[in-house]
Amino acid sequence: MDLPLEVDVATAAQLLRDGALLLDVREPFEVAICAVAGSRHMPMRQIPENLDDLPRDRPILVFCHHGTRSQRVTQFLRANGFANATNVAGGINAWAEQIDLGLARY
Repeated sequence: MDLPLEVDVATAAQLLRDGALLLDVREPFEVAICAVAGSRHMPMRQIPENLDDLPRDRPILVFCHHGTRSQRVTQFLRANGFANATNVAGGINAWAEQIDLGLARY
């Protein structure tokens, strides 16, 4: 599956239902405020040392608060052979506005 560099939260939610990994690259204090059920937390700074722990056989949906950090991580992952990585535009903020209205916002 060829994924674009970025998808909206509705597309991300469908990909998640289809088996994609939702990779949360926010800091621990942010995850303590709110998190998407089933997501995997790995702060942005830990990505380079944990590449071997990420799947290459399914889409990786990268998200943060608004989408800036996750876009940088997505570009890093793609540069390191993860053609299956895509950024979730708007991050958890957009997710809370459009997908899970019960999530806390900050």
